[in-house]
Amino acid sequence: MKILPGLNVTFSWKRALGITAAQRKISRATGIPLSKAGRQRKLGKMLGMK
Repeated sequence: MKILPGLNVTFSWKRALGITAAQRKISRATGIPLSKAGRQRKLGKMLGMK
């Protein structure tokens, strides 16, 4: 039984507050990743680098 999301074996305050879900929702809606590596990967694909 879970009390709050993010209270697994390791605690994640971002997950418990719903920040992770909000970031995923924004990324899916805009099509632009919020992580630095994700943005670089997307830009590289658009420019045909990899």
